[in-house]
Amino acid sequence: MTSSLSLVRTAPGRPAPSGAGLRARYAEVRGASLALAVPLSDEDCCAQSMPDASPVKWHLAHTTWFFETFVLEPRETGFAPFHPAFRVLFNSYYNGVGAKHPRPQRGLLTRPSMAQVLDYRHDVDARMDRLLAALDGAPAEQQAGLAALVELGLQHEQQHQELILTDVKHLLSCSPLWPAYRLQSAGGAVAAADARPTVAEAAPLLWRRFEGGVTEIGHAAQAEGAGFAFDNESPRHRVYLQPYALASRPVSTGEYLAFVEAGGYRDPALWLAEGWDWIQSQGLEHPLYWRCLPDGGRGDGTQEAGWHEFTLAGLRPLQAAAPVVHLSYYEADAYARWAGARLPTEAEWEAAAASAAPRAGQGHFADSGVLHPRPAPAAPRPADAARPPLLEQMFGDVWEWTQSSYAAYPGFRVAEGAVGEYNGKFMVNQYVLRGGSCATPAGHVRATYRNFFPATARWQFSGLRLARDA
Repeated sequence: MTSSLSLVRTAPGRPAPSGAGLRARYAEVRGASLALAVPLSDEDCCAQSMPDASPVKWHLAHTTWFFETFVLEPRETGFAPFHPAFRVLFNSYYNGVGAKHPRPQRGLLTRPSMAQVLDYRHDVDARMDRLLAALDGAPAEQQAGLAALVELGLQHEQQHQELILTDVKHLLSCSPLWPAYRLQSAGGAVAAADARPTVAEAAPLLWRRFEGGVTEIGHAAQAEGAGFAFDNESPRHRVYLQPYALASRPVSTGEYLAFVEAGGYRDPALWLAEGWDWIQSQGLEHPLYWRCLPDGGRGDGTQEAGWHEFTLAGLRPLQAAAPVVHLSYYEADAYARWAGARLPTEAEWEAAAASAAPRAGQGHFADSGVLHPRPAPAAPRPADAARPPLLEQMFGDVWEWTQSSYAAYPGFRVAEGAVGEYNGKFMVNQYVLRGGSCATPAGHVRATYRNFFPATARWQFSGLRLARDA
């Protein structure tokens, strides 16, 4: 995550959005967060299933805390906090702000109630609206600075919208009832828990070759029309790539099932040493939300025997054609080795995404209402070698692990102040993922976007795309 005004990378001289435009965007993003809580009970919103996850109530409060602390406090005349204790309760990791409530204990915060958190959001939203209403009359430099910080807060909130979905999914998966978060998509299409896949087999996996050489990656803040980017996407810089090839689509669930059934989780030769020790200590034999039901299925007549996957629409039979999801870095790396390939570097991924003109709108984002990866389109094999295959689902459906450690780009500088803690201090012991997922808000990601998680993280919508030397 990122910020301070120097954490938001935009083209110099780019006009700030109008007060009315920023107010509308603020209301839209904030409203989307509340909509995610609608299918949930107050009990759902308070529970915490593991230390890495947070309660929905906490997410809703923390994103509000961000605007109160970093936008209102230094700018609002006669500023007074909504509640003094919230400064500690809903501070995530900003040491520069002060004390923090322990992350593993967020689920113990039965007070404030969900109703009080919603009152907190309403209060801060009303104060933000008054602040933004006066934006058009402010000096240009002040307008640009405030607009950039508010945009950072909205991008931060969109990150938490995805975390709400992943954290809720993990929470509901812990129940023996395997309850659905939502059986109906935002578009109104019923997503029944026993729905059968509409595509039986994944599209053929083809390879697209790239010549490599010297290329540039990273956000071009100086470019005409450059939009928002986090600080960890900059500076733009040159890298050298050897010739490589990238798979035309992510690895499918059916392909990963073959790895599981071939004994992939029992063969130490396929795993990094730390990965092998980890799956042994955890007793892992398959991806996070897979369940193999015995003969007789669930026993209540609602599910048949065989492999199933817990989704936000409840327990469903595995969809073989859909991208495999909820893999750790270790699992993705082991599968790639078993398949005779490897994970791409983040530079390879970005160069391919920027040059290969992936099919517009090829992936599914949270706005689709599906909230689960969908199969790639059945792309026809090119008629001749001069027409390389399309790269399907480079954006959306599943975050794609890369083999690149999360580290600073050459020339990166951490911004001063508490907001500068957003990204830089996490650049250790994590790997980069690219492309967004079915839980990512549409328009939030771009080719330069760098997500990052530890090698053991499985509860995010993470999958993989194969690469190989060419």
